[in-house]
Amino acid sequence: MGTTTPPRTLAEALRARGDESLAGLLRARPDLLNPVPNDITQLATRAGTRASVVRALEHLDRFALQTAEALAVAPDPAPYDTLLSLLTGDGLDDGEQRDDVGAAITAALPGALATLREQALVWGEDDRLRLVRTARELLAPSPQHPSPTGLGPTVAEATAGMSPGRLQEILAATGLPATHDPVSAVAALSALFTDRTRMAELLDTAPVEALSVLDRLVWGPPYGEVTPNPTPPVKWLRDRGLLLPVSTRTVVLPREAALHLRAGRAHRVPEPVPPVVAAAADRDPQAVDRAAAGQAFTALSTIEELLKLWDGGGPTILRAGGLSVRELKRAATALDVSEPIAAFWIELAYGAGLLASDGETDERYAPTPASDEWLDLSAEDRWTHLATAWLAATRTPGLVGGQDAKGRALSALGPELDRSAAPDVRRRVLALFAELPPGTAPEAETLLRRLRWERPLRGSAPTAEGSDLRSRLALWTLNEAELLGITGRGALSAQARALLDEGEETAAALLSPLLPEPLDHVLLQADLTAVAPGPLERPLADMLSVLADVESKGGATVYRFTPGSVRRALDAGQAAADLHAFLAAHSRTPVPQPLSYLIDDVARRHGHLRIGAAAAYVRCDDEAVLNEILADRRSTGLRLRRLAPTVLASQADPGSLLEALRDMGYAPAAESAEGDVLITRAGARRTPPRTPPVPVPEGPPVPDDTLLGAAVRAIRAGDTAATVARKEPQEGAPGSTPSGTLPRTTPAETLATVQAAAMTGSTVWIGYVNADGAASQRVIAPVRVEGGFVTAYDHTADEVRTYPLHRITGVAELAEEGKG
Repeated sequence: MGTTTPPRTLAEALRARGDESLAGLLRARPDLLNPVPNDITQLATRAGTRASVVRALEHLDRFALQTAEALAVAPDPAPYDTLLSLLTGDGLDDGEQRDDVGAAITAALPGALATLREQALVWGEDDRLRLVRTARELLAPSPQHPSPTGLGPTVAEATAGMSPGRLQEILAATGLPATHDPVSAVAALSALFTDRTRMAELLDTAPVEALSVLDRLVWGPPYGEVTPNPTPPVKWLRDRGLLLPVSTRTVVLPREAALHLRAGRAHRVPEPVPPVVAAAADRDPQAVDRAAAGQAFTALSTIEELLKLWDGGGPTILRAGGLSVRELKRAATALDVSEPIAAFWIELAYGAGLLASDGETDERYAPTPASDEWLDLSAEDRWTHLATAWLAATRTPGLVGGQDAKGRALSALGPELDRSAAPDVRRRVLALFAELPPGTAPEAETLLRRLRWERPLRGSAPTAEGSDLRSRLALWTLNEAELLGITGRGALSAQARALLDEGEETAAALLSPLLPEPLDHVLLQADLTAVAPGPLERPLADMLSVLADVESKGGATVYRFTPGSVRRALDAGQAAADLHAFLAAHSRTPVPQPLSYLIDDVARRHGHLRIGAAAAYVRCDDEAVLNEILADRRSTGLRLRRLAPTVLASQADPGSLLEALRDMGYAPAAESAEGDVLITRAGARRTPPRTPPVPVPEGPPVPDDTLLGAAVRAIRAGDTAATVARKEPQEGAPGSTPSGTLPRTTPAETLATVQAAAMTGSTVWIGYVNADGAASQRVIAPVRVEGGFVTAYDHTADEVRTYPLHRITGVAELAEEGKG
C-alpha cells in the first residue's frame, strides 16, 4: 500500500501506523495483548470484538464518547465537516447554542478524534471517517437499544418493508411528486426532511398539538405508542411520514426529521470541556497538615486498639465468609465508632495484612505476625504503610451492609467486597485534589461531575450496581481519606501529596514532625485513675492496657484501675512488687495509697483458690472459703461437690468455673496438671504467616515499555510473514501452493531450498507444524543446515531458532521487491 492510498480496512489503517502508535494502542487497550496477536490482521480482528470495544468505550471521556455517538448516527463513512456539524449544529437555530460552545467543540474535536483513532475505534482519513462496526452497532439506534443521542432510525431504515402504496400516500400528503420506485420515494422523503427551507414550510402547516407531540420525541426516546384510532395531530404526523410505524402500536420519529428539529445537533448538551472542580473553602495549608496529622495519629491508635481487641483470638468466621453483624457491632462499640466506620478500620487492617484468618478448625480472625513488625515501626512509617495499602486495595468497605446481585447481605471481611475500579477512583479523586492549590477543599458535587465527565455512563438510566458505582466510590473515598488523614479539613495534606508524587519516605519525613512524641509517663490520681497526657511509648502502653481499663479517650487518655484489671496483670505473670515498681517508675505523681492497697489486696487473694481439670476442681487450703462457695446460691449451676476438706469438684469445664468464681467476687488462679499456676499472657494468639489480599485488577494490567516493544516487533514480524510477497510455482505445478495456505514442498526440495538460502544469506517463507500440531507460517533467514535441523533467524519471533526439517511443511522463496 502506497503512503497516499487511503486505507480500505482497519487492518490496513493499523499497518500504516508507526511503532509508537501501535504501542499506544496496546497501552490504551491492554486486553488486545492477551495473547500477543500473530499479525496486524489478527490485531484488527481482536480490536473489533464486542468485549474489547465495550471496554474501550467505557474508558472514553464524555466528549470522545459523544464524538463516537455522533459518528454512529452519521453516514458511513462521514466527512469531518459532517461530524463537526452534528456536534455544533447547523447554526440556523434560534440561538440556543452559544458561539463560545461551538468554538470549544471546534477546538476539542481534533483531540477527541485522535483519541478514537489511537484506540482503533475510528479509522480513515478526515474525508472518510469510519467508526468500527461493533462500536456502531453498540451506539447506533434500534428499538431494542436506543441510541445515547436519543435519535431514531433513518427514513430508509424505518420504511424498510413498507408497501409502495403507503409510500405513495406519504409523498402525496407532503406534496412530493409521485414515483413508483420505492428507493426513489425514500430518497425524496429523506431529501425533504434534510432540506431546512422545505421542512420549515411543512412544519408551518402543522397543528400546534402536532408540534407538541414532536417536542416530546425530539430529544428521545424517539418512540411512541399510538392507538388504533390515533388523534388528529398524530394522524397528521403519520400521514406525512414524520411518524413512521415500527409495529401496529408503535411509531418512531425518523432521524432526519429529529435532526431538523434539533438544528442539526446530535446531542442536546455537548460537553467538549471538562467541568471545573470548584473550591468549597480555602484553608491555611499548615492547619490542613496539622489536622490531617492528628487524624493520622487517631487512625494508628484505632488500628492498634483493634489489634489488641482481637489479640487473644478474634471473632469466628461465618460459614459463607466474613464477620457477623453481631461481631461488627461489638467491634464498633469497643472502638467507640459507628458500624460503617468500624467496617472501614477492619477492612483497612485486613487489606494491610495486619489481620487474617487463622485457618484452624474453629476458624477465627486474629492479628498476623506482620502486625508485630508493623507495631515496631515508627508512627510515620506505620501510617504510610496503611495509606499505601488503602490506595491499592480493591476491597470496598462502603458496601458492607448492602446486598449483592442475589439479595444476600454483604458482610465485613466477606468474599464479595472487591471492586476493581476502587484504586483507580481513589487515585483520580486525590489527583483532582492535588490539582487545586494547597489548602483548598474541593466542592464534592463539582468533583463528582468531573469524574462523570472523565468516565461517563453509556446509555441512559442506570440498570445495575456498576452504573453509579464510581460515584459511590468517589464519595466513600472522600470520607475514608479524611478518616485516614490523607486529607485534613477537606483539603489534601502535604504528606499525602508527597505520598502520591514522591513515595513513602518523603511522606513519612513530612509527617514525622507533626505527630506527637510518645511519652514515658502517666499521672496517677487518688480516684484510682491514671491520665496519659499524650501518646505513650509502646512498652508503657502495652503494660498499662493490661493493668488498667481505658475509661475515656481524646487529647488525654484516662485509665481506671479495678480489681479485675489488677487481677488481669497478675494472671499475666506479674507480681505485686513488679506492679508497685512499674507505677513508681512511670508516674510523675506519687503512687496514691488507695491504688497500692488495691494491688496488695488483690494480690493477697490472687491464687488462693486453684482451678484445675477433673472435669474441673477447686482447691483451697482454707476450708472456710470452700464452705462459703458451697453455701452461695450463685454456685448452684456449677454442680460442686466436696472431694476432700480442701478440694471441690465441678462438672463445668475449668474455664467456665474460673469465670464463674471471678464473677462471684473471688480471685482464683488456673493451675496445670503439675499444680503450677498457669500464666495467661495477653497477645499470645497469632495467625500463621499471611500475605495481604491481592487487589483484583480492573482488566489486564498495563504493559511496560519493554513488553510493548517486544509485542510490536512480534506483530510486525508476524505481519511480514503473513503478507510478504513470495515466489510460488504456477497453479497445478508440483509444489504449488493455493493462496492463503501453508507452502507444500517435498523433503528434498525443502532441504535444497534452505541450503541455498543459507549459502546466499537470503530469506525464505516456510510452513511449520510444532510438536502440539499447531501450524504457522514464518519468514526465516537460514544460517546453518545440518543433522536434520535448520538454524535460522526467525523474523516472526525476532530471534534465532532451530527447526527440525521434518516439521517444515514446505518452503518458498520471497519475491523480489516490487514483484510477486
